[in-house]
Amino acid sequence: MAIRNKLYFASDFHLGTGTFAQYREREARLVRWLDSIKHDAAEVFLMGDVFDFWFEYKTVVPKGYIRFLGKLAELADAGIKLYFFKGNHDMWMFDYFEKELGATIITNELEIERSGKKFYLHHGDGLGPGDAFYKILKKVFRSGFCQWLFARIHPNLGVGIANYWSSHSRLANEKKDDPKPGEQEWLVIYCRELLQTHYYDYLLFGHRHLPLDIKLNDTSRYINLGEWVFNNTYAVFDGVDVTLHYFEKSS
Repeated sequence: MAIRNKLYFASDFHLGTGTFAQYREREARLVRWLDSIKHDAAEVFLMGDVFDFWFEYKTVVPKGYIRFLGKLAELADAGIKLYFFKGNHDMWMFDYFEKELGATIITNELEIERSGKKFYLHHGDGLGPGDAFYKILKKVFRSGFCQWLFARIHPNLGVGIANYWSSHSRLANEKKDDPKPGEQEWLVIYCRELLQTHYYDYLLFGHRHLPLDIKLNDTSRYINLGEWVFNNTYAVFDGVDVTLHYFEKSS
């Protein structure tokens, strides 16, 4: 029997975006990925925008995702620790996954140390310079009053509005060959500033949809996890180092 000692990190599945056939194909791919890691995973970090929209009403959650959630339940029942980070698409995540899966819900950053290595983990939205308009929206959408107001809307209307927004989202209009950023990447700037007062071996983020592994100094690296519409990328920590991988990469 394999020893479960690896940490897996993935982000930006955006389940629910695209056509029904596209969403179901992506869900099936994610289930295959989870099935492939269940033999050696100790912890799985799902770092935001797992869903293209998520809102937990008091007695209602969005329908769908049954195969994906069933596979997560299988991992949780096997003793694998799950973490859900709130992204900009699924920030209205409360305690449903905590109750059903024993998952830990992360609202902002999470700092951990494993095998002597220090990690800084965050979805990545609203960090670094720029994007001032979104930073204002984030404060509004995360306010308890805004959440209370949205909960007053019937789910048929609320989810319908959210699905309309999703169809006009950045991901829906991205291209596979979007250019990679350089040193002026907002999250690179944020990491360099953070490292002036804190030490981390690895700073992992999602949000940018670009699989990146950038050396910040002699010991610290910025890693972006990419996304699962075009790249199907994730990261693994094996107790020694973090590496980026492509799942079922086409030639």
